[in-house]
Amino acid sequence: MYKVAIIDDEPLIVEGLCRTMPWEKWNCQLAGFAYNGKEGMSMIQKERPDIIISDINMPELDGLKMIAALKSEFPDMQLIILTGYREFEYAREAISLGVARFLLKPSKMSELEEAMEEVTRRLSQSEGPFLSAPLSEEESMDENDKEMPYHTEANSFIVKNALAYIQENSQEKLRLIDVADQVYVSQWHLSKLLNKHTGKTFSEILNSARIDKARELLKDPSLRICDVAEIVGFQDLAHFSRVFKKMEGMSANEYRNTSSK
Repeated sequence: MYKVAIIDDEPLIVEGLCRTMPWEKWNCQLAGFAYNGKEGMSMIQKERPDIIISDINMPELDGLKMIAALKSEFPDMQLIILTGYREFEYAREAISLGVARFLLKPSKMSELEEAMEEVTRRLSQSEGPFLSAPLSEEESMDENDKEMPYHTEANSFIVKNALAYIQENSQEKLRLIDVADQVYVSQWHLSKLLNKHTGKTFSEILNSARIDKARELLKDPSLRICDVAEIVGFQDLAHFSRVFKKMEGMSANEYRNTSSK
């Protein structure tokens, strides 16, 4: 029995789908529904549905990030997008990230039924319902890591957005979980993706972004080295000095003297 979840900020659409779709026809059962993206992602993490029917233009949700996150953490999950957002490039990117069907509102019942036929056919060709019970983050990571293809469109999309967020916010007291929240995946999953795509840990990526900014600031003689360390996000000068020397092969003061010549 396949589990279906519905996410849409229009209650009439949610209620209509819940009541009128003949779920048993495709060996499906309704696992839950939500009226916004934040609630929807929480529900998905709890219920682990096999099929999701969702809008992408909702409050508290970046639709493309949601699609990438779901296809990255749960590659076998089938996504049917039902939306009034008609931008072609958006639809093209959603499909490249792994959406099974992209339907425009108002959709005919026949289109929805055809989409359900397609996604259940795909599921039947795999090993069936891929996660029948909720798992912990560690268990989910271990389960998906067994045969997970890391260099997919969805994974690359997540890594690109995560790296951009780290670069833009490196001066803040940034944690891995903060970045994971921005790209809608668990911190365990993001840690694995970053390592597979860059060969670095989150701490190494964050420190690299900070040192990049520090090199520029050190060119300003009016800034003390302790000021530079604080501006780029280090909590103390000693830590900054250790990281800088490790990455640059010289102290911050030596770098300043060298770059000023």
